Amino acid sequence: MARQAQQPVVEEADREQPRGGGGRGINQVALVGRLARDPELRTTTEGVQRAWFVLAVTRPFPARDGDHEADFISVVAWRQLAVVVGEHLSKGRLIGITGRLQVSLLDDGNGGRRSSAEVVADQIVFLDPPKREKEE
Repeated sequence: MARQAQQPVVEEADREQPRGGGGRGINQVALVGRLARDPELRTTTEGVQRAWFVLAVTRPFPARDGDHEADFISVVAWRQLAVVVGEHLSKGRLIGITGRLQVSLLDDGNGGRRSSAEVVADQIVFLDPPKREKEE
């Protein structure tokens, strides 16, 4: 009985990926910051909940004047996560986010195009207790 030559097992990750977008990419963002404004909760025409807010993320190094500057990053959450954001988050809350960066090209109204970037949140963690309402 003739022995069959064993073929090496090649995992999908080991296969050579074509260049120019055919390979696997990594698009993962992790941020910790404070809400710069209250979230805007809306429902799309298809009935999907969408929450949009701006996250202020302090830079880890001081500016020349000694103050720490912040980056203001647009964040969007969809569906049930959007409902949670709308019900529980407000300006000033400290949160952690994981998600992905999404860049869109938009018409500027003058025949030109500009890009817009936002983080699409997959997970949001509340890092401080909610503010208590003043009791009278």
